[in-house]
Amino acid sequence: MSYTDHIFVEYRRRVAELKASKNPLAQGVVYLEGKYVPLHEARIPILDQGFLKSDLTYDVPAVWDGRYFRLDDHLDRFEESCKRLRLRSPVGRAEMRDRLVEMVAMSGIRDAYVMMIVTRGLRYIRQTPPEECENFCYLMVMPFLWVMDEETQKKGGSAIITRTVRRIPPGAIDPTVKNLQWGDFTRGILEARDRGAQYPILTDGDTNLTEGSGFNVMLVKDRKLYSARKGVLEGVTRKTVMEVAAGLGLETHLDDVPVDLAYSCDELFFVTTAGGVMPITELDGQPVGNGAVGPITKAIWKGYWDAHYDPKLSFGINYY
Repeated sequence: MSYTDHIFVEYRRRVAELKASKNPLAQGVVYLEGKYVPLHEARIPILDQGFLKSDLTYDVPAVWDGRYFRLDDHLDRFEESCKRLRLRSPVGRAEMRDRLVEMVAMSGIRDAYVMMIVTRGLRYIRQTPPEECENFCYLMVMPFLWVMDEETQKKGGSAIITRTVRRIPPGAIDPTVKNLQWGDFTRGILEARDRGAQYPILTDGDTNLTEGSGFNVMLVKDRKLYSARKGVLEGVTRKTVMEVAAGLGLETHLDDVPVDLAYSCDELFFVTTAGGVMPITELDGQPVGNGAVGPITKAIWKGYWDAHYDPKLSFGINYY
């Protein structure tokens, strides 16, 4: 059995156990207005500015095989995002961390997609100074989500470089603040589907790559990794991948990445919490490299999932 098969066999086993659970929180739990409620019963106020104006920030750590992965890194980025948007979470960091751990423990979910969200609240910033707005906090735990399914992870997915849409420039939306203003990404997804592909890569309008719809883009050329320095989220998953690459003796370059490099690279993959390392073997209808998942992508794929058991990066949860 290959390492990829092993990962998914064990994952499916844990999913089957979760589906057999009679725990009412096994399909997800939300911390809302000071109490825990099942995910599908949770409701937000219609006047919440996060819903009406996308005036919010969020972050997405994950739990894999009963272990929280890089939770503190995600909390660090979340706190910085709140600061940049002048949001103040009504739930402090220590309490938030404790609640996120408790929510996973009470749900019994061993592979979890986790979200912490802070919104401006019910008052619109156009009429109200930010320091006078009562910000809202929502915490959510649900079964793990895959941006790329098992079969595609094994054979590689298809992508395009968009022609009709470019990434919102950093002068308009700060890409280092995780946000839900996905207008450009949504248009990119639609273009990808119209062109018979699964995923879009957006450019900056100056012939450089930025990122895709919720993932960082990484290219491999002559055993070196390349990823965009500006106009992108500073991904925690990308950080892990760079550490794995360093352990394999590979250099990673964060810089402007010209579109031409994507067409001449040896390997191409995307990285995100909801999917890990996502191999891409077709770009704009043409094979990437030899059209198969490459050896460096495979090595980083394995190293990334192995890292989830590293006690320096993760910790086990004591389930109820």
